[in-house]
Amino acid sequence: MNYTRKEEVYTGKNLISKDVTHVTISDSVISIRDGAFRECTSLTSITIPPTVKSIGKSAFYNCTALTSIILPNSVKSIGYYAFRECTSITSIVIPPKVTSIGEHVFTGCTALTSIILPNSVKSIGNNAFIQCTCLTSITIPDSVTSIGHCAFNGCTSLTSIVIPPKVTSIGELAFSGCTSLTTITIPDSVKSIGQYAFRQCTGLTSITIPDSVTSIGEDAFYDCASLTSIVTKSVTWIGKYAFYMCTGLTTIVIPDSVTSIGKFAFACTGLTSITIPNSVESIEKNAFAGCTNIQAITAPPRFLNLTIFPDTKEEVIHRLTPDQRRYASIALRNLPEDVTRYVVFNFIEGPSNKQPNKPHDHGVTTIGDRVFM
Repeated sequence: MNYTRKEEVYTGKNLISKDVTHVTISDSVISIRDGAFRECTSLTSITIPPTVKSIGKSAFYNCTALTSIILPNSVKSIGYYAFRECTSITSIVIPPKVTSIGEHVFTGCTALTSIILPNSVKSIGNNAFIQCTCLTSITIPDSVTSIGHCAFNGCTSLTSIVIPPKVTSIGELAFSGCTSLTTITIPDSVKSIGQYAFRQCTGLTSITIPDSVTSIGEDAFYDCASLTSIVTKSVTWIGKYAFYMCTGLTTIVIPDSVTSIGKFAFACTGLTSITIPNSVESIEKNAFAGCTNIQAITAPPRFLNLTIFPDTKEEVIHRLTPDQRRYASIALRNLPEDVTRYVVFNFIEGPSNKQPNKPHDHGVTTIGDRVFM
């Protein structure tokens, strides 16, 4: 059927023409079927009666001219992709009986500036608000227990976010690319931060990771260039590339709970000093690669090597006993005159009266100030 009218009545059974500008839904309709108004690119307004209980998948997909829509309180469910690419919608209120925001429901709604979520919502699905580039703020109700992968990915205007107290995990890429995000509050209920969760949140300046969090996923804070402060106390595992390219990060306290640090975890950061606690069992190669500003390293001797700190200009080793300092001084006497940039002593593990292994000559010409202080 080919409709050419600009106004139509939707009965739930009839087809709607793509050039329709306004639709009134019949009072007999209780469900808007999947794809009912998909790609009706001329549709600017629609009247939904209080009899409607559900909105199907892709129901308004790519209705690019639709500027506003009022959902009646009778609506209990909104299907996946329901409003995807509705690029002219500026605001929407979710009815109080809706329990979840499904996958891709508002993906690509680039004009959406505000949305109100009711306390009935328990989950925000994968990609729910991805690329909603004008969304400046959103209040996530305390009823929400999960935030899906890429839920707010690419929301470049979002400035702050408060994670509700029942959320236990932050999904992969959940806030990745939120370049205007400056603050985020993570509750004690969160146990893990997913991969890429805050990747390229270039405006984020500080973050407090609660004691409940035990793992920071790979690339979690990748390229958060403005990040200057991180507070964490109970993390046991820091994934690879977790803080890669955090160029504003000059100091960090790695807690005694950490047992593993992944490759490139702190590579290319602005760190000037680092303390690695005895609890750490493994550090992968290049964990601190590109950290050319490091001047002080406090670490168990087994980690003082060029595979972990390949680009460090100067190494100041604090974890030396008086005996080890004495042996280091003796060892220095045997170095050639053209000894170079820096020397890393790999001390034998065990009692302090053990002598160090032969120092490794890495072709250096100078030994930095206070190296054996």
